[in-house]
Amino acid sequence: MPRKSSQTPSRQDRPEPLRFAPETRGQNFFALDRNLQQLLRQRAPDFLDRYGETLTDFGEWVAGPLDRQAAYSDRIAPPRLEAFDAQGEARHRVIYNSDYLACHQEAYARGVVALPYEEADCPHLISFAMGYLLSHTDIAIHCPVTMTGALAYVLCDIAPKAVTETYLPELLRRDGKTLSGGTWATELHGGSDVGATQTEALRDGDGWRLTGLKWFASNSGSGLNLATARPHGAPEGGKGLACYLLPDRLPDGRDNAIWIRRLKEKVGTRALATGEIELRGAWALEVAGPPDGLKCMMEALEYSRVHNAVAAAGLHHRCFLEVMSWISHREAFGAVIRGYPMIQDSVVTLLVELEASTALAFESALAFDRAFGDRSARPWLRLVTALAKYRTAESAVEAARRSVEIIGGNGYTEEWPSARLYRDAMVLPVWEGPANIQALELLRLLGSRYGGAELFLGRIAGIIGGLPSSMSAEKIDLESLRARCEAGLSYLADAPEEGPALARRLLDLLSETLASALLLEEAAAGLAQGNARKAVIARRFLDLRLHRAPGIGAGADPCRANFDKLVGYGVVDG
Repeated sequence: MPRKSSQTPSRQDRPEPLRFAPETRGQNFFALDRNLQQLLRQRAPDFLDRYGETLTDFGEWVAGPLDRQAAYSDRIAPPRLEAFDAQGEARHRVIYNSDYLACHQEAYARGVVALPYEEADCPHLISFAMGYLLSHTDIAIHCPVTMTGALAYVLCDIAPKAVTETYLPELLRRDGKTLSGGTWATELHGGSDVGATQTEALRDGDGWRLTGLKWFASNSGSGLNLATARPHGAPEGGKGLACYLLPDRLPDGRDNAIWIRRLKEKVGTRALATGEIELRGAWALEVAGPPDGLKCMMEALEYSRVHNAVAAAGLHHRCFLEVMSWISHREAFGAVIRGYPMIQDSVVTLLVELEASTALAFESALAFDRAFGDRSARPWLRLVTALAKYRTAESAVEAARRSVEIIGGNGYTEEWPSARLYRDAMVLPVWEGPANIQALELLRLLGSRYGGAELFLGRIAGIIGGLPSSMSAEKIDLESLRARCEAGLSYLADAPEEGPALARRLLDLLSETLASALLLEEAAAGLAQGNARKAVIARRFLDLRLHRAPGIGAGADPCRANFDKLVGYGVVDG
């Protein structure tokens, strides 16, 4: 472990380790998250000065009213499809319970989508941080919030001026009447192959009429939807696609020709309506025509992938909080189980992976804002988002499983939040492109067109060069990981035909190397302030990546020796 910094904080500057209440509901998920607070102070120095109060208020709401609603909607009152009205007329309308609708609108009223558009210099980081907090409790609301944000981004950045001026304000309202968004790309025959879209678009005056079936449409019954379709006569494949905006209601107030065939019965996110949508000549406006339609939809999905990454990290943090609340008050075999070495070892692994996921997720979020103002930064955004989306989702699923295991029988029952978290976590690897899709995206970005290999190796080398001499052992280990990445990238450049076979392995290697580097970068900042806590976390993460058995044959385990300070975010002396 790195040597002690000379800038040891005074006793009055040392925060007391967190104490964990018997249950998480009713706490404040932002106030409890010292890791996120410290990351934001390091990476976006003035951000908490401007938005700390907003996030604190949001964290309290998420842990209280939203959490109660999430449990109720998930178990007692999920959405249903109303096929007919009182007169027997077909309507196919989604019915949500009033608590869900109220909380959904409350999220918008608190600015989760609108804030970046209300101030010229407000970063999208605020939306991603609020999405991170939302996912502690209710991905069934975070999902539509994400798609609404993605649609707002497309309308602001890509859509024709007339379309933007008409519809963007409806997504940015904070008065309880916000129209939420949907992104419809998946079709039965194509799945993740959006270029295989069979939905057809026919010109109708200033608009278009869309006919086809969208197979997996979350937030069914939303107000505005972005959909891919192929204009009549356009070529096959992705270059023949256009992207369209479909309102649920026509300008004259009548329902659009959008037919919800049925709602999906899903493993998790049961409070969110996901349907099969038939477009029966539905009226739409063009947002981007061929050959830019697929690119337009991918920009929306890229925004959503950043949200997927922060959602995974947020759910992971909730799993950690649930475990800490349980082990800090549960007695077994005559003692509180928090003191048992095997429990501590499991919790440390949960914590180390959490902080790696948080670092990756917010690297992606910060990259989004840089790319929003500088198009030349887009290749790094796309690269880091593919890595973050993949690894944070995998880690969240494992964290949810581990939390159920540690809590035991209670954790497996639906009365306990961990069961819902476990089910909801399963959507994260699937939503907005599973691992293989992220691996294919990685292959595209590593080529000479985007220069992804040089960007990645340069980012890692920059972090290595910035580490202090006291972290010489960590620099050697990170350089070892970087060399593995360089060798893999070099081999792939010489044998591109091997890409499809190796892409998934490369996705693992690069994502773990970047996570290691980001943790070490945070550790160096902590050491400069006289706190070696993050250095201990980063050291354990590196050991796991390098397949070293922590503590075996290496003397005292610093994670066990500093367990209370690690889990409670106290100060660890070097």
